[in-house]
Order: sequence, then C-alpha cells, then structure tokens
Amino acid sequence: MIKRIFLLTVLFSVLGNALIAQDRLINKADEKYSDYSFSPAIDIYKRVLDKGYTSADLLMKLGNSYYFNAEYKEASEIYKRLLSEYKEGIGPEYYFRYAQTLRSLGEYDLSKDVMAEFSQITSADVRANLYMAERDYLAEIEKNSGRYDIGKFAFNSRYSDFAPSFYGEGLIFSSDRDTGNLARYRHTWNSKDFLDLYKINADSISVNKVVKFGDNINTRYHESTSVFTKDGNTLYFTRNNLFDGKTVKDEKGVVRLKIFKAVKEKGVWTHIEELPFNSESYSIAHPTLSPDEKILYFASDMPGSYGESDIFKVAINSDGTYGTPVNLGNIINTEARETFPYVTSENVLYFSSDGHPGLGGLDIFATKISNSQYIGTVLNVGKPVNSELDDFTFIINEETRNGYFASNRENGVGEDDIYSFVETKKLEFDCIKPITGTVRDKISNEVLVGATVKVIDENNEELASAITDSNGNYSITIDCNKGNFVRATMQGYVPSEEYLNISDSKPLIVDFYLERDTVTAGYGDDLAKLLQLSTIYFDFDRYNVRPDAEIEIQKVIAAMEKYPSLKLKVTSHTDSQGVDAYNLWLSQKRAESTVAYMVSKGIASDRLQGEGFGETRLVNRCVNGVKCSKAEHQLNRRSEFLILE
Repeated sequence: MIKRIFLLTVLFSVLGNALIAQDRLINKADEKYSDYSFSPAIDIYKRVLDKGYTSADLLMKLGNSYYFNAEYKEASEIYKRLLSEYKEGIGPEYYFRYAQTLRSLGEYDLSKDVMAEFSQITSADVRANLYMAERDYLAEIEKNSGRYDIGKFAFNSRYSDFAPSFYGEGLIFSSDRDTGNLARYRHTWNSKDFLDLYKINADSISVNKVVKFGDNINTRYHESTSVFTKDGNTLYFTRNNLFDGKTVKDEKGVVRLKIFKAVKEKGVWTHIEELPFNSESYSIAHPTLSPDEKILYFASDMPGSYGESDIFKVAINSDGTYGTPVNLGNIINTEARETFPYVTSENVLYFSSDGHPGLGGLDIFATKISNSQYIGTVLNVGKPVNSELDDFTFIINEETRNGYFASNRENGVGEDDIYSFVETKKLEFDCIKPITGTVRDKISNEVLVGATVKVIDENNEELASAITDSNGNYSITIDCNKGNFVRATMQGYVPSEEYLNISDSKPLIVDFYLERDTVTAGYGDDLAKLLQLSTIYFDFDRYNVRPDAEIEIQKVIAAMEKYPSLKLKVTSHTDSQGVDAYNLWLSQKRAESTVAYMVSKGIASDRLQGEGFGETRLVNRCVNGVKCSKAEHQLNRRSEFLILE
C-alpha cells in the first residue's frame, strides 16, 4: 500500500510538472506571438502540439504564425485541423486564411468551397462579397495574364531584397544582406536581420554595384520602402519607431513603423523628421507620391481601417504641412491586408493584397484613380507577376513600360527577390463597348427618326445619349465594366429598356421596338397585333386551345370587356402539311374552338365570329412541296383577331 501511494505521488508529480512545463511553453510562445515574433512562436507551439497537447487557441496562433511568415503549406495543415476539430466558435477570419493558403498551394476548387463557407458566415464582409460576385475570378486573372516579360535582377542576395524605388537612373531598395553582424539587432518578426536601404546605379559610386544609401538614413533598426520627389531632393521612407536612437514600443510592447522625411542639402541627407500623423499605437508605412506630389499614399492599421492594414492618403499642403489621413474606402481596402501602394504618372494605383481574389498570398492589384475618386474596378495584374506566393512592392515607369517587383516565389536567390519586367500590353481599366441598333414602331415596323437612346446607370443617372438618324439608327458607347441600362424613348411611345452586363469585347447590336402609348384601332385591324399579343399557336393536327394560348386569349377577353361594343372575327390557319381540304376543316375547328373558349369565359356569342382559312394564308415560304423545319411550320398554325366593329 505504501509503495502504491508512493508511486501515485510520483506519477501525479510527474504529470503536474509536465502540465506546468506545457503551460510555461505556451505562455512563452504567447509572449512571442503578442510581440509579432512569429518565428520563435512557431517552434514553441509546434513542440507543444507534437507532444499531443492541443487547443483551438494554440492552433489559431500556430496557424497565424505560419501564415504571416508565408509558410502557407504548414499554415494550411494547421487551419484545416483547427476547422475540423474546433468548428464551433471559430471566427470567419480563419476560413478566409485557410482559403488563402489553399490557393497558394494550387487547390483552387477546395479554396472556393472554403470561401463559400466564409461567405455564409459573414455576408457583410467585403471579401465575401468580392468572392461571391467574382466566382470566376481565375478567368479574370487569366484574361490579365501574359502581359509581362519577367527578367532577373542581377543584384539579389541570399537574404531579403525588396521594395525597389526609382532614384535617378538607378534604384533604391531594401535588404538585410549585411546588417546581421550583431545578433541583438535581429528583428524577431521572422528571425531575419534588420533592413537597410541600398542603391544601385543611382550615382557614380554605385555603378553596377550595391552600395548602402545615405549614412544618415540607415540605422541599426529597420529602414525600408522609400519614395523620392521628382527633383530627387526629398525622400520619404519607412523606419522603426525610434527616439534618441532607441526603439519605442507601444502599450502592447510592439515597435511600430513610421514614415520619415529627409531633405538633401549639398549632397547630404539631413533634416530627418517623422511625419506629424505618425503614432505610437499603430503603424504607418510604405509611402508613395501622387504624380503632382500633392498627395502622399501609405499603408496603416490606424483606427478606421477595414482590416489588418489599409491604403490611406494625406494631402501635402503648399506650406509643407499635412492634412488629415483619409482611408481610400472599401472598393480598395478589405478586412485583410492591403499594403505597398505605388502610384504611376498616369494615376494608376498599384498595391498588394490578400483580400481581393488572387492566386495566393499577396497578389498585386491595380485601379485607375479618376478625379480623386477610388471607386474604379480593381484588377489583378495576372501572371507571371503574380504567383501562388507573395508578390509585392510593384513599381513601373509609364514611359518605358519597365519596372520591378519583389516576390518570395520558389527558385529565387534569397528569401525575397527583386524581379525586373517589361510590360508588353497595358492593363485595360476602361472597357468601352460600342452599341448600335435601330429603333422601330413595334406594330408597323417603321423606323423611328429622332428617338432618344440613353445609357443609364444603376442609380438611374444618364451617362450618355444619342438620337436616331433618318434611318432610325443610333450609335452609343458604354463602359462594359459596369452594369448598364440602355433605354430608348420617343414621344407617343412607351420607353423600352435593356440591361446589359457585358464581359466580352465584341460590338453589340441592340434594336428597340417601341409600343405606342395610345392605340387607335379600326375595321380589319388585328387586335392581337395592336395589343402586342404573343401568337396563339396550335399543336400539329390539334384544335384544342393550349394552356399557353389561354393567357393570350384572356388578354383579348379583357379588351372586349373594356370595350362592350367591340366585335371580333377569329381567323385560324394551318401549315401546309397534310391534305388541303383537311387543313381547311382543321382551321375551321380551331376558329370555332377559340370562339367557344371565349364564350365559355363570358363573352357574348353575337360579338364573335370564327372562320378557318386552312393553308391559304401562309406567313412564310412553306407551301406544298417545300421542305421546312418544325419551327417554320409552327408559325403558320395560328389564330388572329380581326376587328369587325
């Protein structure tokens, strides 16, 4: 008994120590996670998981640690386990990230299924709407692909090289290639060295070789993503939050990013100062300038952001002060990451996102800025610039069509590599489609001269208009990236409208047949034509009223009820198939059947007559001996309603 008690005591002690050790590991990992130190957290969480200990919280954090380090295969496995073992209570964010990792691995069908679940959970999410609205987003990406010839950047290292920016005839870029001499200065986001700015072919010192940029710019911490004014004398760049040479952490213990400005005087970069809208509690990074240099664009997770980071803009005033930062809105920003903006001389905004439909990881997207509006179509620039992994920091010279971007795709030299490219075909933002057609009177088929054809948007605002010429023809254009209503109007006629949601590039012909708003009928007119009835047909060798014909006959009955003095003659016809005499009999039976039906519905018999004409009044070429299709013969099996009084 004493021995058993001793063994139980030892066992509980061992178990207790194991649980305490497990808790310590998790707590240690949590500390690393909250510091955005994802690489150390991965090792610790994985150790706990390998020992058989698991929880929803652990899987969330381990999956996120992989995800934010672009280790999508590992992240996918963890998210899959999380959603299968702890489905209840898991937020929609994890469905979205799981779908992202699946796309990175090329598992597009499964990714779509997961996105469908995501959309059901949170229909209000911008990304859900984007994916549900663009179910065939891969076809859209394919349409934009093949427009770039990708080349190598000869100055990549085995470390991270990214964030190119134009400077003079050369480039400034960010790299951690030789900043790791002192281990204490390593950045714990991914256990890589801190970043500095470098130049290549930017001046005589850097011809065909990589040289550190500006002694006063680089510090022992991060410097990255830069943009220069056109005169080359003002620089905006990203740097860690520093004070007196030391990093400053926010209340959560995170060292935030800030944008700094520097001015070149006598060849030296000086007057280095942070921008006034920086903050100790959120990051502001990745600056770029508008073509007129009056607007600074950047990425931030400041309050008012839709997601993990959004694209913002701020006015640069003539006196050197700044306006209030403004979010670019939910056409561009989603609940995920939008970052690394770049604006071209033609006012095209390029940025990276994992919230818009893409191939996986961060993809590069573009949208046209028009009149300071950010409501245009956001387009994925396609392959080969975009890949299944992260693609970012895209820049392009609109005149030469040459540019650069960075990616962590496979077969690179280092962790992140810079790639050069030549754009062989411009991205089409404006899809202008010509529409032509003729406007006619629906009854007489006569062309209508002077009719107005308008393009109307979803808010019923007129976008364009045209007037029909002497032949009743019109020509107009629409933007096929938008849903458009095309409406034809003319005095004395009921307007006619078509909704066009166009995706191809072929010209479109839309003819309009307008109904008169007032119809004057006379002796011998066909009431069916005046009332715009569908033709009343009969089955082959049958004279009973078909269900579809009942609907049209009811319209005639309604007209007769409205006008008690109206009298009609029902004329029925057959096709040419069969014996002529038989067809004459059959048509008479059809006329009588129609009259009997109307009488049964309350129309007085003395207001109706019926006569059959057999095959004597064919509407087409299908006479005896002519081979015709079933559809052509069907046109002759009909009834008409001629006005007698």
